[in-house]
Amino acid sequence: MADQSFVTLATNDSYVKGALVLGSSLQQHRTTRKLTALITPQVSDIMRRILEKVFDEVILVNVLDSVDSAHLALMKRPELGVTLTKLHCWELTQFSKCVFMDADTMVLSNIDELFEREELSAAPDPGWPDCFNSGVFVYQPSIETYNQLLQFAAEKGSFDGADQGLLNTFFSSWATTDMSKHLPFIYNLSSTSVYSYLPAFKASDCNGCSRLLSPELWTSLRKDLSWLFGANTKVVHFLGSTKPWNYTYDSRTKSIKGNMDDPKVVHPEFLNLWWDTYTANVLPLLEHHGIVKETTTGVNMAEVTEAMSHISVSEPSPVLPTVSSEERKERWEQGQADYMGVDSFDNIKKKLDTYLQ
Repeated sequence: MADQSFVTLATNDSYVKGALVLGSSLQQHRTTRKLTALITPQVSDIMRRILEKVFDEVILVNVLDSVDSAHLALMKRPELGVTLTKLHCWELTQFSKCVFMDADTMVLSNIDELFEREELSAAPDPGWPDCFNSGVFVYQPSIETYNQLLQFAAEKGSFDGADQGLLNTFFSSWATTDMSKHLPFIYNLSSTSVYSYLPAFKASDCNGCSRLLSPELWTSLRKDLSWLFGANTKVVHFLGSTKPWNYTYDSRTKSIKGNMDDPKVVHPEFLNLWWDTYTANVLPLLEHHGIVKETTTGVNMAEVTEAMSHISVSEPSPVLPTVSSEERKERWEQGQADYMGVDSFDNIKKKLDTYLQ
């Protein structure tokens, strides 16, 4: 199917790691479609070359930003503004139909049947099921649609400051018109929502078994029960600000290092699957290009990020505005750190280096 493609977007080197895992998982499950990655100038040249080892096409696009700080602040996710850049996917008119997938998704089985769906097909969002989640959707490339989306964004904006709000408003008929465009949740299962159904399961079927069993036995049983809901999952989506590449992986035990009772680690099985793919298919590519070396104790993504911080990107970073220390402190306390600007990893590291010299 040369005229159909899976499409993803990487706006920086961190998300390239996610895109590489996604592409590798699609290949692992024998997709017959093309793989296309959109990247912005913030992706380094060396990471672009690595992407070209996995994806059939790697296409440079400019950044589209909603600059909607008010709505993004409510979500405490200021970095999401650049996700409007995914609108460029409608420009890929060399394809008759595409499936867009966020770089923080991973497939667990072949999903080529999605190309039988029509635009705009997507799964319900776990936070508000009357909206679709824009992490996975079927669409038809069209310059006309692309221009209409840009005009719509300029005139009406987005109710969440990001692409999901814009696309749900533009494709507003999704909720009520054609149920065939509602993808089952297994095509976009949130890794942070897997356990949200367990209280109902316990109340209706377990008759208080969590109180009757020992904590250790119930913890083990609970993990098994979660797979009753998730056994047919085809795509897992690592929603939220903490991504799989933010953890440290122990290659000896083949598991995430740290406390598995940490509320951020909602479903370690999915995280381990992500890391299995990463260590088997992506890490060798990074090692071959001298970006990271695996140690005997595991892989620490902070070290990978530090190594990448010395890689030059395709264009210079913009001049950052001057912000007082007190104002920055207030923003951090309110959950409004400028992750893409003055509070980025690179800038924090530079500041620390000045103290260590």
